[in-house]
Amino acid sequence: MNDNINILAIESSCDETSAAIVQNGKVLSNQIATQKVHERYGGVVPEMASRAHIQNIIPVVDVAISDAGINKNDIIAVAFTQAPGLIGSLLVGTCFAKSFAQARNLPLIAVHHMQAHVLAHFIEAQPQFPFLCLTVSGGHTQIVLCRSYLDMEVLGETMDDAAGEAFDKVAKMLGLPYPGGPLVDKYAATGDAHRFKFPTNEMKNYSFSFSGIKTSVLYFLQAERKKDPEFAEKNMGDICASVQHTIIKVLMTKLEKAADDLGIKHIGIAGGVSANSGLRNALIKTGERKGWHVYIPAFQYCTDNAAMIGITAHYKYLQGAFTDLSATPSARASWS
Repeated sequence: MNDNINILAIESSCDETSAAIVQNGKVLSNQIATQKVHERYGGVVPEMASRAHIQNIIPVVDVAISDAGINKNDIIAVAFTQAPGLIGSLLVGTCFAKSFAQARNLPLIAVHHMQAHVLAHFIEAQPQFPFLCLTVSGGHTQIVLCRSYLDMEVLGETMDDAAGEAFDKVAKMLGLPYPGGPLVDKYAATGDAHRFKFPTNEMKNYSFSFSGIKTSVLYFLQAERKKDPEFAEKNMGDICASVQHTIIKVLMTKLEKAADDLGIKHIGIAGGVSANSGLRNALIKTGERKGWHVYIPAFQYCTDNAAMIGITAHYKYLQGAFTDLSATPSARASWS
């Protein structure tokens, strides 16, 4: 008899099809199929993303099971990203998970994508509760208080653009290809972060706003390009470094305020932008100054991946937090 808790996890919230096997809270495999088709359009095309998920999901799941060294008969539960995300993409993962679970009479576990980003920390580490996490991605920017594995509260979030969205939009203004965020990070390493000043919006409590930064960069580039059409190309490093410095300063100021107000010393970052070298370095330096215990996920667990869905599902499985076949995906879902 197999006593292992083997969970098949599916992640399909945007443009990456991922499947993982998590056994007793340990990741045995984590397969991700990326979609290159969106690069030519400068952003994710929802219909194309859905079609690519349909093509990728069976091969990705097959490889995940094989790489884990188990077979499908060893799987005792199926987890999937229920929300938030692109509805067409979510539907593919949801329907596959339901079909697999129904065919094998297995329990089904619905996972909130942003909660999974937070719990990605627990794949390789064990932060002490209460734990404070800054989740930063293309669609979300939040400060999350974690009292336990499944007891989380959003203390503050962006009121407009997410930080990752701001990075990508600035990259597009600079003529950089999609996805632009990592390229901004790359060029920033070569530039002077204090050469150009960009204003930020002052928000109450732990809320964020990044639309002002994006707009100020737009007007700045328009003015400078009138004087020199090649201004951006000639000053790419300094522009990227200055923009990155501004965004990271906003993020870290709010995170530090929340940590001080709550007296929490265990701090982490999660989400796609947590792969940004400037943000990682800023967290480490602030942690050294404040005496924090800092946690940063491995790069493979920063972007969308099924391992984080599986680790979240593991803790939900232990609490019997299952769903049924009536579960439906949601593009936008409240934190619960």
